[in-house]
This record gives sequence, C-alpha cells and structure tokens, in this order.
Amino acid sequence: MEDGKGAPNPCDRVSSEGPKVREVLDRVGDKWSLLIIGTLQHGPRRFGELRQAIGGISQRMLTLNLRHLERDGLVTRSVYAEVPPRVEYELTRLGRTLLEPVFALAAWATANYSEIEANRRTFDAR
Repeated sequence: MEDGKGAPNPCDRVSSEGPKVREVLDRVGDKWSLLIIGTLQHGPRRFGELRQAIGGISQRMLTLNLRHLERDGLVTRSVYAEVPPRVEYELTRLGRTLLEPVFALAAWATANYSEIEANRRTFDAR
C-alpha cells in the first residue's frame, strides 16, 4: 500500500512481521534496556558503575536486563582474571546501531513531555 503520496507505507512491512517486531521491541523498548544502552554509549562499564549511573535500578533488574541484552547480542560481558575479579559490559556493533534511535526517542520524550503531562491532567480531570 501507499501512504497517499505515492510512497510505500512502512507500516505494511511492520504489520506482516508483527510478531518479530513486538519480540524485539519488548527487549529493547523497556525503560531499563534503553537506559543501559544509553549508559554504555561511551564504552565499557563495570556493573557497579552501571548501577550507580542508572538511578533506581535494583541489582536484580540490572542483572536480568544485562543477561537479556547479552543473549540478544547487543552487549558483551568480559570477565578479567584479577583480584578482585573485574567484569565489564560493552555495546556490541549491533548494540551501537541502537544508539541513534534511542537518542531520537529520548529527544522526542523530552520535547513533548510538557504536552503529554498536560494531556494527562486533562484526561484525569474528566
């Protein structure tokens, strides 16, 4: 289908591949994954550094999300044989491809937050 201006409608493809899209968005679209990906943008970070940089995340949630991101090939986990042991997490090449859309989404949220909050107040007042 076309969008009325002669261009193909990108939603047609999303629709036909909906289950795949939903599965991936469930992983990369949750708040903790987005914050982890954004925090890793400048290079490797240790677990404690990540937890400190991402306010409000529990140790369990950080561990679970890092494992999921590692399983999907978005983050690598490197263990160094030191005393005490050192473990670092870093974005993979695939994970780095998420930075642009993550930052675009964050910019959109920031730019539209006031309007969204106003809409919520209006809705809740009904």
